[in-house]
Amino acid sequence: MFKYIVKRILQAIPLLFIITLITFLIINLAPGEPIYMFIDPESAKHVNIEVIKHKYGLDQPIHIRYFVWLKGILKFDFGISFLEKRPVLQMINQRLFATISLMLVSVIISFLIAIPAGIVSAVKRNSVGDYLFSTLSFIGVSIPSFWFGLMLILLFSLKLGWLPSSGMRENFDQFDFVDRLKHIILPACVLAFGTMASKMRYMRSSMLEVIRQDYIRTARSKGLSERIVIWKHAFRNALLPIITLLGMLLPGIFGGAVAVETVFGWPGMGRMIVQSTFSRDYPVIMGTELFSSILVIIGSLIADVLYAVADPRIKYN
Repeated sequence: MFKYIVKRILQAIPLLFIITLITFLIINLAPGEPIYMFIDPESAKHVNIEVIKHKYGLDQPIHIRYFVWLKGILKFDFGISFLEKRPVLQMINQRLFATISLMLVSVIISFLIAIPAGIVSAVKRNSVGDYLFSTLSFIGVSIPSFWFGLMLILLFSLKLGWLPSSGMRENFDQFDFVDRLKHIILPACVLAFGTMASKMRYMRSSMLEVIRQDYIRTARSKGLSERIVIWKHAFRNALLPIITLLGMLLPGIFGGAVAVETVFGWPGMGRMIVQSTFSRDYPVIMGTELFSSILVIIGSLIADVLYAVADPRIKYN
């Protein structure tokens, strides 16, 4: 397994190179100049644009700019933000904890609800519970996350006043667990609802396929209780397709966090991506894009490792 992990990491290096190259070309070939985003329009006539371009390296050919950026990445230098005039890596470090904590809580909520609900829907097929969970999953897939977030703010923040509508905390002097929990509930539930809906459907389909297998019929014929048959024999094999989807869960939630963090004013990377995109802050866009690409590779690697854990028959040689 160790050799396989090392091999996958080495294979990811050229993949990251291709992803960053394509992203860099798309961003820099888009119409418009980023310097006009942070120059005062009234003083633009009195400013030497070429001097500013030279200061930020924007007067160089695009391939030179890319290799300069790539050389900096190898030294863990992500560049300086055009807008905030500070290192991109410092900006990412400041917001990384907020995004990871939001993603982690949403994943836990999603799986704690989706997996049992999918199993109940499969075992109690065509029951009231099955129809209820199926309806909820269809609603979750259909509702846009930003609209759902606004509705939760309207209900729980403005109408009932139970939970805060934005931010990560109110007490900045010391760590307050209850305060953090109140702030994270709404955005985490919005993120979890969409992923929970799809995972519920996949879990139901996978469990329906497994419980029709001969070894499940044999386990029941031995007189084993239904609880042991479902949770010990069927559940582990039904998890394999869900593990496959886990590889895209991390980057999927990270992409969903862009809208959710913007709606809830959550000080994470998703909100930073939106701000840097509108301001055409090239170094920040490239830094966050590189981070999301690494998430895709890590998610895929975690899925492969969990495959072998869930099914001992799978070996990576």
